[in-house]
Amino acid sequence: MDPFTDVLLVTANVGSLFDTLNEIQNKWLQELYKTVHSYKPQFIALHFQEVGGKNYTANMDRAEDFFKSIMFSTEMKDYDRVCIYVDNQFQAENTFTALGSMYFIHKKLKNVSQYDFNVKDFREVSRQNVNVGSLNGVTTVETEKFPKGFWPDFKWSRKGFMRTRWIIHNQGLDLVNVHLFHDASNLIACEASPSIYSANRQNALRYVINRISDSRYAPLPFFLFGDFNFRLDTLRLVQHLSNSTNVQKVTKDSSNEVEKIICEEKDNDQQVLLQIEEKLFAYLHQAFFRENNGSALLEYDKEVVAFRDVIREEDITFPPSYPYSEDYTKPTQYMNTRCPAWCDRILMSHSAQEFIHRRDEETIVYNNMGANVCMGDHKPVFLFFPLKTNGH
Repeated sequence: MDPFTDVLLVTANVGSLFDTLNEIQNKWLQELYKTVHSYKPQFIALHFQEVGGKNYTANMDRAEDFFKSIMFSTEMKDYDRVCIYVDNQFQAENTFTALGSMYFIHKKLKNVSQYDFNVKDFREVSRQNVNVGSLNGVTTVETEKFPKGFWPDFKWSRKGFMRTRWIIHNQGLDLVNVHLFHDASNLIACEASPSIYSANRQNALRYVINRISDSRYAPLPFFLFGDFNFRLDTLRLVQHLSNSTNVQKVTKDSSNEVEKIICEEKDNDQQVLLQIEEKLFAYLHQAFFRENNGSALLEYDKEVVAFRDVIREEDITFPPSYPYSEDYTKPTQYMNTRCPAWCDRILMSHSAQEFIHRRDEETIVYNNMGANVCMGDHKPVFLFFPLKTNGH
């Protein structure tokens, strides 16, 4: 028996796929199949957020078709066992998370079991297990929406997590699909460091980690991957970008509330270098966010640091994953709605990282998908690695 199992983990916020052209959806699928073909993993986990998009009441049928097209595609025909969990019950406001998880097991991979949270035991995966709709009563998945009173000052939305547990050969692990809260206003995001939104996400992520580590079930190594909505330390970044500019704050007539921050260059033409509004983040030299894969921005990417006690991440060597233009002719351009950030991540417990086999530098790949193709406003992020199994 092979002591290693090649694993591919993919996270993708697919919300914009259902609100845009079919052409973008088709390109998205081609990029996924290309990645599968390149790495030939034996086990694939796809974690989706925002299933159905913003207009989910109208688009949920399109979302179901999207999942079916992956499941029945010729590119995935060698994966003879598929487990699918899609929470599309938008009528159930108290539980709806819009999360979807798909797991593919290659025909050559034997000895894969999945956990039944009800009987607290693992059972071998021997067939298709498709759950689209209400996940109430589905005992091989645990889904939870964040509690309503968690952030009383902010709108309650379809954010939460979804967990499945696996044994591949003899190695057990938790795979957790996560969607955390976004920055509602760029102006509020740059009021303090860290921002109030960052503090909310930190609370939410601690909540998830505590839930998957509590005493209800024996703890296992875990991978958390999804849209964490992690943002750069916007205040510090804006201070850096506007260092040699004249900064003007425009307030609303009726109050002192800031509605615009305008940073003009000090030379003669007084060009606007940076303009920030609630839903606008327009920086003149946008290429800065992509230069050297955004490496100059990494010092402002601080939200994961608070979790170093329990979480690891492979080095980031790809540009920020959000917010890309949804114009399919501009696949590498960012929209000027938000400051670009690495929202989409694959994190792991220390114990999970120990089970990644490091033969050489090429063995492990942490990257985005479709760098030069329009994939919607989020570029999917993937991690490919050999998992140590069978006691090696």
